[in-house]
Amino acid sequence: MISKQLGQNMENRPLVIGVAGGSGSGKTTVSRAILERVGHERIAFLQHDSYYRDLSHLPLEERRVVNFDHPDAFDNALFAAHLDMLLRAEPIAVPCYDFATYTRGTATITVLSRPVILLEGILIFADAELRERMEIKLFVDAESDLRIIRRLKRDINERGRTLDSVIEQYLRTVRPMHLEFVEPTKRYADIIIPRGGLNPIAIDMVVARIEGMLDARTEGE
Repeated sequence: MISKQLGQNMENRPLVIGVAGGSGSGKTTVSRAILERVGHERIAFLQHDSYYRDLSHLPLEERRVVNFDHPDAFDNALFAAHLDMLLRAEPIAVPCYDFATYTRGTATITVLSRPVILLEGILIFADAELRERMEIKLFVDAESDLRIIRRLKRDINERGRTLDSVIEQYLRTVRPMHLEFVEPTKRYADIIIPRGGLNPIAIDMVVARIEGMLDARTEGE
């Protein structure tokens, strides 16, 4: 059992929540709602996107054609190691990934352990060892046309991509990898949140569940 390996029982360790779903599904919107409602001071937030493998050893043209939507694109060993450190109440240094150059910078962001550890990423349910560490698994669902529009806006406005490059990547890797790897992980979810982040009733239920579990752990101390 993961809890035994960490030397803690379930009552004392942080509550781990995973938020998965396709690119542009609304994962970040749901995660931000949880952060705001439960409280930033009670949550350590880890985004899987920060743990893309560093491609600085490749020429830029080769980096651009790497399949970033395949599970192998992520450094899951480091992600899991950092998660385990947070579960042991140890601080971590989260990498800063540069999406314009596809490289991992030298700067890091210090994240402290909190009563809740919130994980977000398209493929966090695809790794069995990561799933074992999660006590609540949320899958954020949205129609494909909405997801591609959101991805276009994000990649062009925030990641310095061109319209043609985003469309080419979507057709070459994003869509096929979603069908092969992301969509099948929906079966591991405890709760599926439809309509992306535009579902206040579902978010209310999730927040109430988190608060209830935190209260139960506090009472058990």
